[in-house]
Amino acid sequence: MSLLDTLANDHCQPRRGEEHRLSDARRDEGMAALDGWKLDAGGNAMHRQFDFDDYHRTMAFVNALAFIAHREDHHPDLEVHYNRCVVHFSTHDVGGLSENDLICAAKAQRLYADANR
Repeated sequence: MSLLDTLANDHCQPRRGEEHRLSDARRDEGMAALDGWKLDAGGNAMHRQFDFDDYHRTMAFVNALAFIAHREDHHPDLEVHYNRCVVHFSTHDVGGLSENDLICAAKAQRLYADANR
């Protein structure tokens, strides 16, 4: 099973405190498994733009992602536009990226791939 599959099948856990912040090595390993995700300046957040044909498909993705975020209790910042959505993940309670960010990014990536089959 690939790291992407492992992450997408995992579930978020409560993570508070700097001890839950990803090491640079783990962050880089996770980012390498995720297609199209980029680190923000400073490496404490990650983002990806998802492109769609129209507003309806964009909103369907946003609503499905909102359901996943609610279920995982880990919520991204979203920039929603007519034919694209930019998803930003970070874990404020750890002051950077946590395993939860990698898990939810993988779930978002899988959702997008499933919607475009």
